[in-house]
Amino acid sequence: MSKAAVLDASRPDYDKVIQDIVDYVLHFDVTQSAEAMETARYCWMDTIGCGLYALNYPACTKMLGPIVPGGEMPGGARVPGMSYELDPVRAAWNIGAMVRWLDYNDTWLAAEWGHPSDNLGAILALADYQSRQRLARGEPSLTMKDVIVAMIKAHEVQGVIALENSFNRVGLDHVMLVRIASTAVAAQMLGCTRDETLAAVSHAWLDGSALRTYRHAPNTGSRKSWAAGDASARGLFLAMMAERGEMGYPSAITAKGWGFQDVLFKGNALSFSQGYATYVMENILFKIAYPAEFHAQTAVEAALTLHETVGDRLQDIDRIVIQTQESGDRIINKTGPLDNPADRDHCIQYMVAVALIFGRLTAEDYEDEVAKDPRVDALRERMEVVEEARFTREYLEPDKRAIGNAVQVFFKDGGASENVIVDYPVGHRRRRSEGIPLLKEKFERYLRGRIAQKNADRILAICADQATFEGTTVDEVMGLMRV
Repeated sequence: MSKAAVLDASRPDYDKVIQDIVDYVLHFDVTQSAEAMETARYCWMDTIGCGLYALNYPACTKMLGPIVPGGEMPGGARVPGMSYELDPVRAAWNIGAMVRWLDYNDTWLAAEWGHPSDNLGAILALADYQSRQRLARGEPSLTMKDVIVAMIKAHEVQGVIALENSFNRVGLDHVMLVRIASTAVAAQMLGCTRDETLAAVSHAWLDGSALRTYRHAPNTGSRKSWAAGDASARGLFLAMMAERGEMGYPSAITAKGWGFQDVLFKGNALSFSQGYATYVMENILFKIAYPAEFHAQTAVEAALTLHETVGDRLQDIDRIVIQTQESGDRIINKTGPLDNPADRDHCIQYMVAVALIFGRLTAEDYEDEVAKDPRVDALRERMEVVEEARFTREYLEPDKRAIGNAVQVFFKDGGASENVIVDYPVGHRRRRSEGIPLLKEKFERYLRGRIAQKNADRILAICADQATFEGTTVDEVMGLMRV
């Protein structure tokens, strides 16, 4: 680094990456894409359903509520499926954590992986808080149209950054993109000026990121279930700080020696293959069939196909070969003891074993009761996971974005099952027509499992029609989900 680079205090223009994000969230009209708006409605339903389902698990609910006893805020933001009224930052944490808890919400797979609906924590908490403040002043509530517009923009920011930039390869966790996207859309929702929004987004990049340690052996743990809530809450906090006039840092990304690229991105420049529009929401991947890490969705489907033919021959199995993509091999290929549900739902061998044995994979199957079945680890020990070059190649091709897996079982007598290949999971855009009815069923099931019948009926009626959904107030919807 040159001496001049250290000593020169001339403030540059904001990094182009920051400016592009800000100009997009402030000015781009996402409503011009009817497909994005409709998909966002389904995405909201799916995301809320995942959050309500998570409330069945004490490991999740014990984390929710105010951070200190008695720290509730009457008239604050409400938490779906709960009775809490909290300051919007803490509510964002709550909503983001419950949405992500079971690894069942939408996903985005590119150079970086992630789950853009994690941003709903910040969006919904802020929308509800703003709506209640407006109503107290005699002004109208925000509508659900405002919510899904913000969702589309958050999806796009997170997803487009992820297309060409692999943060996992330098050890950083994808929730940093949640923080960046949540900061940007929250600033826009708050009515921040361009300068204020630039400042907010610069802070999001300054924060660096959590390490991926909590997602990987030998440290996999439940932090991966609340990390997104933490990131969305942080994003909202930073936007609120900027709204108050906190200054920004123009070259937070590119500053020589001190910026994000030099400190945390191995000196590499961020790369972008396209601008921001509505691409990500239009192509988002839904976890409809199984609460499984998405790189394993097609492996589970293949294993379930084989269950009928091999389920009664488990003792005869010699080995099982799983072909996967490079990303799947790197993330969820795992041997040795699995310590907890978070460990198990990121192990492709565990998921395939459960599917082969029981002919199912549910969130409950990651709990100790199922994991202690000796057949599970016995099958895991006979598995071989290998990268298939075609799966890796088509995973990265923009016109495909496949997530292929294949499973084949070999028996001790020399026979073998068919090699079952599945290229696209049910939640992929290429299987939308098949997937949306299942998504609706998933939403209704988890909605009715938590919300009173009359309220659930009303919510389902609101969600059944695009115009009705967009025109319904945030206050009504959040009120219907309070218990």
